[in-house]
Amino acid sequence: MIKPVNTDMAAYYAQRNNFDEEDVENPDGMDALDDIMEKLRDQLTDEHVLELACGDGYWTDELAEYAASVLATDINPTLLEQAEARELPEEVVQFAVTDALDPQVEGEFTACFAGFWWSHVKRQDQSEVIARIRKIIGKDGLLVLVDNSQVDTEKTVIARTDQEGNTYQIHALPNGERYEILKNYYTSSTLRKRLGPLLKDMRIHYFEHYWMLTARLR
Repeated sequence: MIKPVNTDMAAYYAQRNNFDEEDVENPDGMDALDDIMEKLRDQLTDEHVLELACGDGYWTDELAEYAASVLATDINPTLLEQAEARELPEEVVQFAVTDALDPQVEGEFTACFAGFWWSHVKRQDQSEVIARIRKIIGKDGLLVLVDNSQVDTEKTVIARTDQEGNTYQIHALPNGERYEILKNYYTSSTLRKRLGPLLKDMRIHYFEHYWMLTARLR
């Protein structure tokens, strides 16, 4: 009997293999990730960073080397425990449980970073999410997003598209449980069209497997 598809993305990411195993061990994408890491260092050195949806701390580990401070957040306490297990310097990195779609955090920040999260934000919610980030970071605050480009592989197969244009994939865990995951892919022109009214000084770096956006909040 086929199990019904679960739509709880938070539950899926709490149980699946971590980011390092599933996403980073991609020989075709490693060079691009190295380039992205260099650009992140250029952008976020000495910044006070709010990191959204940090997961197991893959990106946090990098940010801790050069950011002035990092508040790494995630909706999943289990994933935050994995991130904390990296034993990053406490004088730089702090952790907090919060929903990236409506972050409830305290502190003074100059930048917001999210790796592989924007694709999980529904198209119709993006303006409101940016507005919430702006309330925390402030006008002219730096926004840096990194996410997947759509490459023709079995991992990028789209299962359905809803009326708003959001696309979904089916992912399975080793126990056979299947999850429907919101995963929107964007071209450079689509990102500019959708986010142009909300951001300024936007720059988009496009790679075969990934894209990176840097901008200032209007």
